[in-house]
Amino acid sequence: MIESKPRPLNVQFDIRHCEVSERARADMIADLDLLERDTERFPITDLHVLIEYNSRNNDYSVKLSLILPGRTIVANDHDLALTAAFHRCLDGMIENVRAYKEQLGGTPERRRAENGTVQDVQADAAIDEEAVRRAIDAGSYADFRLATFPLESGVRLRVGRWLQRYPDMQARVGAGLQIDDVVEEVFLTAFDKPGSRQPGQAIGAWLEGLIDPAVRALREKGDEELEVINLARTARAAEQGPQAV
Repeated sequence: MIESKPRPLNVQFDIRHCEVSERARADMIADLDLLERDTERFPITDLHVLIEYNSRNNDYSVKLSLILPGRTIVANDHDLALTAAFHRCLDGMIENVRAYKEQLGGTPERRRAENGTVQDVQADAAIDEEAVRRAIDAGSYADFRLATFPLESGVRLRVGRWLQRYPDMQARVGAGLQIDDVVEEVFLTAFDKPGSRQPGQAIGAWLEGLIDPAVRALREKGDEELEVINLARTARAAEQGPQAV
């Protein structure tokens, strides 16, 4: 049960294979203010921050482990910049804590909808789910893109916002990478992995969940993924004929 008396967040750092200054630690602790407010009513709030430098990839990995009554919530991320990895990891942690609190309160999706915080990709028109299924079964990416076209602007909007979490990727936009490349990667991932959609899951929610994997794929295997994207575009244009865009 959640108690009424606020309790400060107990933070412990574990630094491996790198040096993190006291100022940097202080800045990270200051950034925990929102998480602390979200957990202040819990009787146990112990946060373990693991920071590790990976010499092989030349990046930092951050793992946050939060011990709460009945649950340990974990979030992970990595980036060339420590602050970027930490802030994305913290964002994920806050979302998970709020989801856990909703479970305790017995109000899962209703409260999110009432507060206007639902992040699912929105469609410009009704989606023909049967056409989506037929396109996947037939292995026709062109038909799949046609059936999901009402979702394209919604995906593009969410991609633009999601890239703000990856400053290095955002800096590449217009310099070898386009928003449309990430959008295409999202739809390609959906087409190639239809099993990633949970039973009963709205197609907009499904695509929303594929945005981060798409960004990461382009980030880690940029040239290879861009080649796949261009091949898919060429094949789609050939299948649709001269009117294809």
